[in-house]
Amino acid sequence: MVEIGTGTGVSGVWLLRGMRADGVLTTIDVEVEHQRIARRIFAEAGFPSGRTRIITGRALDVLPRLADGAYDLVFVDAEATGFQACVEAALRLLRSGGVLALNGALAGGRIGDPAARDVETVTVREAIKAIRESEHWIPALLPVGHGLLAAVKC
Repeated sequence: MVEIGTGTGVSGVWLLRGMRADGVLTTIDVEVEHQRIARRIFAEAGFPSGRTRIITGRALDVLPRLADGAYDLVFVDAEATGFQACVEAALRLLRSGGVLALNGALAGGRIGDPAARDVETVTVREAIKAIRESEHWIPALLPVGHGLLAAVKC
C-alpha cells in the first residue's frame, strides 16, 4: 500500500491492521516530525519496522520513483490541490483491481455547493469528475467524515 500524507501514523496503523501479515506500507510525508511520531506509533501498535517504508519528501517527487503496477491500495490523505496528480500516479502504481482512496472528497461539505469556487473545492470537483468519466476507474463516493472517494482500477 501507498499512503500519501503520513501525518502522525493513525491512518497508517489502520491500513497496516487491514493488510496481509507480509504486506508493506509505503508512507510519504514532507514533515520529518510527523514521520518520527508515526514510527513510534507503528512500533507501539506492534508493527516491526520492516512492515513500513517511510519516505520523507513531496509526494509528487516521490511517486514517480515507485514501481508501476506494484500496489493494491493508494490512500491519499493530503492537500486536495494535489489530488489530480495523485490520481494520475495511482493509475500507474495500482495493479488491476487495486483501490484508490481519496480522503476529503466532500471538500469540507462544499462539494455540493455550486457557489463554492475556492481552489480546494474546484480541485476536488475536477478530480472526482475525471475519475467518474474515466474508463480506468469504478468509483464510489462515500459521504462519511470528510468524504471518501474509493475507486477500483479496471
